[in-house]
Amino acid sequence: MLSDEIKQTIQGAYSQFLTSQGLKARYGQKLMIAEIARTLAGIKTDENHRRVSDGQVCVVEAGTGTGKTVAYLLAAIPVAQLLNKKLVVSTATVALQEQIVYKDLPELKQHSGLEFSYSLAKGRRRYLCLNQLDRVLHEQQSASDPTRALYEDEMPDVSEEDIVLYRSMMDALASGDWDGDKDDWKDELENKVWFRVTTDHRQCTGRKCSNVSQCSFFKARDDQSNVDIIVTNHDMVLSDLALGGGAILPAPEDSIYVFDEGHHLPDKALNHFSSHVRVISTTRWLDQCIKSVGPLLSDLGESMQVSRLVESLPNDLTATKSNMELLWPQLQALAGDLADSQEKSPKYRFPGGEVPERLRELALNLHQDFVRLHGKFEKLCQEVEDLLEDKYGPIPKVDLENWFPVLGLWSGRAEASIQLWSSYAHKDAASLMPKARWLTLFDTGAYVDIEICSSPILAANNLTTNLWNQCCAAVVTSATLAALGHFERYRMRSGTPEDSVYQIVPSPFNFANARFQVPATAFDASKAEQHTQSVIEQLPELINVDEGSLVLFSSRRQMQDVFEGLPSRMQRIILLQGERSKQETIRTHKLRIDDDEGSILFGLASFAEGLDLPGNYCKHVIIAKIPFSVPDDPVEASLAEWIDAKGGNAFMEMSVPDAAIKLVQACGRLLRKESDEGTITVLDNRLLTRRYGKTLIESLPPYNLQLNK
Repeated sequence: MLSDEIKQTIQGAYSQFLTSQGLKARYGQKLMIAEIARTLAGIKTDENHRRVSDGQVCVVEAGTGTGKTVAYLLAAIPVAQLLNKKLVVSTATVALQEQIVYKDLPELKQHSGLEFSYSLAKGRRRYLCLNQLDRVLHEQQSASDPTRALYEDEMPDVSEEDIVLYRSMMDALASGDWDGDKDDWKDELENKVWFRVTTDHRQCTGRKCSNVSQCSFFKARDDQSNVDIIVTNHDMVLSDLALGGGAILPAPEDSIYVFDEGHHLPDKALNHFSSHVRVISTTRWLDQCIKSVGPLLSDLGESMQVSRLVESLPNDLTATKSNMELLWPQLQALAGDLADSQEKSPKYRFPGGEVPERLRELALNLHQDFVRLHGKFEKLCQEVEDLLEDKYGPIPKVDLENWFPVLGLWSGRAEASIQLWSSYAHKDAASLMPKARWLTLFDTGAYVDIEICSSPILAANNLTTNLWNQCCAAVVTSATLAALGHFERYRMRSGTPEDSVYQIVPSPFNFANARFQVPATAFDASKAEQHTQSVIEQLPELINVDEGSLVLFSSRRQMQDVFEGLPSRMQRIILLQGERSKQETIRTHKLRIDDDEGSILFGLASFAEGLDLPGNYCKHVIIAKIPFSVPDDPVEASLAEWIDAKGGNAFMEMSVPDAAIKLVQACGRLLRKESDEGTITVLDNRLLTRRYGKTLIESLPPYNLQLNK
């Protein structure tokens, strides 16, 4: 139960925050605070401060304008401090992460009377590695360099321009003008440039590194040990859990998590639990490893143990490479038709996740090969790590530090291959959900490669095992978690426990300020060509060219076709997503509106979520068609196949709830402040003519409906 002391602390902090800020209490915000506080206060712990009770997860849908961040912080901070737990706030986007750290938390601390400390946690990849920077500046990397990226096409040669940039980084670090954080660098850094001078946990020698006292990552990490709140992102939480928990962030049992933008968590988790291997790139990498054995022996051969392990590598690497080469004709036979596809990266999916017997046999051999390689790479890493601790060892520390990240990279790649080939070597148990398995054809420009992929079809089991069952408590919140009025879709995808608290809190917005219409001229979007023509004909009549409008499409092809079919007077004020960066597109749109000009945004799915265009920046949202998922995603297709095979209805259980979520998100681009008003138009008459259309309309907020039936 919520003790009087905690209740008074939260109520007092909320009252003081509102008064100090000159704000009024919002009913939805108060309800959200109460639900989270009750859930967290119900946690029981043993003498070792480990949770011994259930019902530790609170799932809250709260629309834009509720004040979610203030609500979960006010409710969670006092309880976390009472239980002596870290509060880990996780977001899906960098923008929200920075807003919480640089705006919300400082404001709350200043105006609520609560005392707390906080820091921002990022992964190693966000920080410069001095060892890697030194290596780039002092060594001209050759084509056979074993420290290249996992795939050669990801790592172009270092240009003179890049070297100038790297030298300026070194100067900025030396002068104290930069802290080594990628996000704090004065200019935007391309991933291909940044990748060379950063590292991951496998390549990092940790506290044994000669540059550890100057390490940007460890400086930032040390700052986290004594704070109450750590703000991070979903990817970092999932990476930490994949390492067993407590490797990067506080251990799950010592943490109360808040997952803001929590609707992204299941998809993020699927990415973490999936496996991918490119055939030709892996074969070339194995060949590079074979060529690197000589230099490795030359530098580290003074160690008898290292020498013994390295001398056995060529046979293992050669055998593995030979087995990889046997794959190619098998895969070509399966993926042969993909070469004629017009798609950028065409895919072949194995129905039911079942692969041919010959491919399974090859996968079993490769699984055994990579298990053997991984074991030797891990032993080499351990030997080098031990030698790094020996001040009087036979090998110079600089050579050990140069080779440790290389061996770590090899070990990581071998481990990823083990997971992939294990998935292909073994059939799924009949009692378990099948995995999605598919091939993707990649044209790198230099050669065509085939990527072999495997993924769970749902993240629920992995999240249940690694997160929900392990953590002290968790809060999940977003503006879109429920579908069709209930949380079953989210629970299926995320695995949140049945005894969780599930709550939808009301938004402060007056949704009647938004007129929602389906014109009588709207066409059936399942008839693609006719629908595109109808959109071309209707837009000039619907759009006020002197205002700010947003038109959302489900496919780039239709967006382009509609643009090309419109009169030139409209084309001149349309900004197409993809023609410039998203930031530049939005900036140009806002400048036009600020100058009392009209502007029309044409966007795809990423513009239907998270885009903030308050007031005059968006007076009309036009949705070309009901946002059903594109059926070419192998994981979603495999999930639908599994549901149908069990006797379910994948369309009603998956497609319609997913479309309901996306439709709510798209409509949500209109009302961003309580004073906003405007029109939402859907140019797809299936909302009125199909049975599921009524279900979708009923799932929307209480807009001012004007439907032409």
